[in-house]
Amino acid sequence: MNIVVAIKQVPDLVEELELNDSGTDLDREWLKFKVNEFDDHALEAALLIKDAHGANVTVIALDNGLDIDKALYAAAAKGADRVIKVTGDFEGYVSTHKAAKALAGVIGTLGADLVMTGVQAVDDRDGQLAVLLAHQLGVPHVTVVTDIQVNDTSATVHKEYGGGMIGEFTVDFPAVLGIQAAAETPRYVPVAKVRRAMKSTNIEEIGGDGSGASAGTEVTKMYKPETGQGAEMLSGSAEDVAAKIVEIIRSKGI
Repeated sequence: MNIVVAIKQVPDLVEELELNDSGTDLDREWLKFKVNEFDDHALEAALLIKDAHGANVTVIALDNGLDIDKALYAAAAKGADRVIKVTGDFEGYVSTHKAAKALAGVIGTLGADLVMTGVQAVDDRDGQLAVLLAHQLGVPHVTVVTDIQVNDTSATVHKEYGGGMIGEFTVDFPAVLGIQAAAETPRYVPVAKVRRAMKSTNIEEIGGDGSGASAGTEVTKMYKPETGQGAEMLSGSAEDVAAKIVEIIRSKGI
């Protein structure tokens, strides 16, 4: 079984986010990036299948100028058999449509039974990558996946719906899965093991083309959220608090 996992780096939201001079994107010069959390779960799900069934796992990512090499080496240290960097015009923000087209152009040559990626990312604006990859590859997909059981020709997966409802689907290979959670917490890899992977792992570079793929929208201006004066804490008995709430509502003309 051949599994391809698509990953990407996203802004670390614990950092202070600043806008660029034009106000159309984040200022990425000093911004810290990390592997998308859901992509990390997708890789773990693939490695669990490898552990149980002996699958071959390939990790693929766009060369977006964010030192993606480190993420690929870490994937190799965790157990990926092959790592691929898709080169091209992918620096800065890359729309999900463009990423899907570029990645699909390479993934389509790899003979994948399963393609797995995170269900979403903090910087997704124009769609979920798994859905768009399936469209580009012309194969079925299931997203928001929380459990996977595979055999030689298909996978039975659990898909999470709102309200805690779970649906079960069987999808024939080849297929794309958008992973929300792996069955296990993504494995930790020590720095020493990553360094060894850097010496022994060959990152393959393959050209990709995402031109002409667009959601038809663009960001013209971004704004930092406005901050107020903070919350007003009300104290007293239930009757006192209720009276104060009524007074506040009336004072605002609601």
